[in-house]
Amino acid sequence: MRRSAPVLIALLLFAAVPATAGAAVRHVFRGAGFGHGIGMSQYGSYGYALQGAKYEGILAHYYRGTTLSTLSPGAVRVLLQPVDPYIRVRGATSVGGRRVKPEGTYIAKRGGAGIVVTSSRGTRVANFAASSIKFRGADPMRLLGPALNGVSSGLYRGSIEVRLDGGGVTSINELDMDSYIRGVVAGEMPSSWPLEALKVQAVAARTYALSTAKSSGSFDQYPDTRSQVYRGVTGESVRSDAAVADTARQIVTYNGVPAVTYYFSTSGGQTENVEFSFIGSLSKPWLVSVPDPYDNQSPYHRWTVRFSAARLDRALGAPGAFKRLKVTERGESPRVVKAQVVGTSGTRTVTGPQVRSALGLRDTWFTDYRVASSSVRPRSARPSSWGPRLRAARVLAGSLEPAPHSHLIRVERRGAGGRWQLVQRTRTSRSGRYRVTLARSGVYRVAYGAVKGPRVRIR
Repeated sequence: MRRSAPVLIALLLFAAVPATAGAAVRHVFRGAGFGHGIGMSQYGSYGYALQGAKYEGILAHYYRGTTLSTLSPGAVRVLLQPVDPYIRVRGATSVGGRRVKPEGTYIAKRGGAGIVVTSSRGTRVANFAASSIKFRGADPMRLLGPALNGVSSGLYRGSIEVRLDGGGVTSINELDMDSYIRGVVAGEMPSSWPLEALKVQAVAARTYALSTAKSSGSFDQYPDTRSQVYRGVTGESVRSDAAVADTARQIVTYNGVPAVTYYFSTSGGQTENVEFSFIGSLSKPWLVSVPDPYDNQSPYHRWTVRFSAARLDRALGAPGAFKRLKVTERGESPRVVKAQVVGTSGTRTVTGPQVRSALGLRDTWFTDYRVASSSVRPRSARPSSWGPRLRAARVLAGSLEPAPHSHLIRVERRGAGGRWQLVQRTRTSRSGRYRVTLARSGVYRVAYGAVKGPRVRIR
């Protein structure tokens, strides 16, 4: 039985469309959150506070099964300047037990087997046959950097200890816990935020300092993100100080023991179990995934980053040429736990944190969308007995992997002024492949939400 001419013509046209080899390819990482995702979300706390929640309830939400307890008085030792040729201090009333003038600037440096202290004019104040000395003052003291321009390194409460260290001296700030926390809170969270959020930060920071203090060495806290951002008196503010005072000596405990109170910027809507973000760590009953419905005030609640295949190849070290990143395991949030880097010569397994570090991503909550698009110009066909030559169609074809759940994508054309305009919507196959016939020439792309494919010129 003979097929009708229109049916055969349609089949010839379909067969004339080649595969999309050589297509333009763009990898779009669509992600959520900013940070490791464990414990308290700062933007989530901000959102809860705006909803009227109190700090006790916010802490209980992020650190499950914990209670608030009272910390016994104690000192904190914070590294300030490590192994410098000399340390300069202004505002001290004594050094090593000797009285000095608070308006003077004093320089401490290695001198033989001990520490020598001189005035800013070079007059010797004392020569201490000791490995460490302390500057003390009635008011906060100013620590000056070793540079000759005299730029201040900060103003600090408590005492400033100078210790022999290597070929130079190291300075350490020793002070009580809540004075330390006053210099931390505004460095970790904007002081303009609601007071209840600042209270959450104060308690979390105080507990974190206690539970993660170094167990050896001459100090127990770094002044930066290795511990917490500490700026001394310079970092204090009226509102953050109020938050510290209102929560004085309060800490988070689990079964009576200070909990490790991790915190971070933005959850993307849900936090993560500790073992799924810090790969290889043991699970902790208070560090489990929880919904974070008010985190959406963050500019990093959702984010998009675009990469070329060449950039991903260099960063991820695919076997052969990079093809795609296939997620094989997700956590509860769902942050990426493990993935496979797929190349032309095989695959290799990486963790979500390894991908985040290699690509500079904000979080491990991401999906790699591979968008391939090409202009496909089918050959003209003119079967001898079925009429005139067929007009060549304009076809945009390619794939989007993983395929959208709705299998619906937008086809956009670049218009006047470079603005993209919707031309039509089309459906993909189950595997994410698409093909659409266009009425006009121009520059086109496909889009799915914030995922935008490469630009392709259709002639």
